[in-house]
Amino acid sequence: MVIEGWTQTLGAGPLLLIAAASIVVLLFLIIKLRMHALVALIVISLATAFATGIPANQVVPVLINGFGTTLGTVALLVGLGAMLGRIVETSGGAKVLADYLIGVFGEKRAPFALGLASLIFGFPIFFDAGLVVMLPVVFAVAHRLGGGVLRYGLPAAGAFSVMHIFLPPHPGPVSAAAFFDANIGLVLIAGLITAIPTWYVTAYLFGLWTGKKLVLPVPEILGHASAEAESHPPRFRTIIGLLLLPLVLIFINTGLNTLASSGVLSEEVKSEQWFQVLRTIGETPVALLIAVLVAVFVLGARRGKDAGAIEKLLESSLGPVCSVILITGAGGMFGGVLRASGIGDALADVLGNLGIPLILAGFLIAAILRIAQGSATVALTTTAGLIAPAVATAGLTGMQIAALVIAVAAGSVVVSHVNDSGFWLVGRFFGMDVKTTLRTWTVMETLIGVMGFAIAAVLFLLAGVAG
Repeated sequence: MVIEGWTQTLGAGPLLLIAAASIVVLLFLIIKLRMHALVALIVISLATAFATGIPANQVVPVLINGFGTTLGTVALLVGLGAMLGRIVETSGGAKVLADYLIGVFGEKRAPFALGLASLIFGFPIFFDAGLVVMLPVVFAVAHRLGGGVLRYGLPAAGAFSVMHIFLPPHPGPVSAAAFFDANIGLVLIAGLITAIPTWYVTAYLFGLWTGKKLVLPVPEILGHASAEAESHPPRFRTIIGLLLLPLVLIFINTGLNTLASSGVLSEEVKSEQWFQVLRTIGETPVALLIAVLVAVFVLGARRGKDAGAIEKLLESSLGPVCSVILITGAGGMFGGVLRASGIGDALADVLGNLGIPLILAGFLIAAILRIAQGSATVALTTTAGLIAPAVATAGLTGMQIAALVIAVAAGSVVVSHVNDSGFWLVGRFFGMDVKTTLRTWTVMETLIGVMGFAIAAVLFLLAGVAG
């Protein structure tokens, strides 16, 4: 949020100190004093807004803007995703999928199977939407095999994360590619070379290792199937179709957006009614709504459930996720305050001339901005804008520019913590407290960023030698 008529007078140093102090105090309130995360985030957001000099009459609008912007993307997604997950879980459908995966891959390879499925689903689907759709399957496998939710959840979440970070048509690499005038095809190749081994080491192997150390119970957020439902479950192909339906619709939207932004489609085609309708149907909330309606019919009405029972089932899915939605929104509020304070612009001015190799500068600038203000998108686009002039005059090969895109994207994901709404979304979905989320999700995201940068740097050097 840009505050009209106000200019930040504090420099990067004081702003960084305020941001660091606010994070430390927030962690103290939540971990040591056991203050509820929602209350603590509101208190710290308010205090940070005053400390950074945001005009008093703009403090509440800034807080509401950060909160509302995050809720605009999270509330419908989580709410509709919870409805879909509750229907699939209580019908016995999630158990059907779990049994199938275990039958094909075996019990020991179930985490790998979940991660592999998430990699495939994650290619066209944004991180949060894909995770919400996969949750009932992850929970069902964890219930069936035991060993805690992290053993199965981290490989799946990590798969969606690496695909979202490194591969077009996701917004991060596409935005950086646009700034650097990179070839999308080469970015896709570099992204695949980076994403697959990064997932295997930092999400799959790390998930297995962490799952042994921290055996957390499977959250009850999606409920359980009754014995009757499990004895008369829906068909495997029915459940697969239901889960693929929103993913296919979202993929249509993503594909059309990519074609439009890359100039493949003419302005005349983009203005056509059918084009706009298809894009709307593929928007995540609409795609999930369609999936819920189809699930209500296929798994509810057609299987003999009356309208009252279906309504109660959907209602019961919303209560457990209210906390997830509100706390995630408050996390977005805190990040929004930091962004409105001008910390990103102040840091950008300081970091503009680091005097280090271009690819390292891109990674470090993105990482510092990410840690400071929470938004991976802001970190990535700000960094790309900063170093784009240097990239244009550096005489790099096409693959080197693609590797640079991956390096900046890698920096934008490290150290996901309390000023990142995604931190709260994952932590609450997996039933983790703040301390545990820092030990698991934050560490995994940092490992993903660091390993992704290392692979991108190797690609950059090899492309330079070959060129």
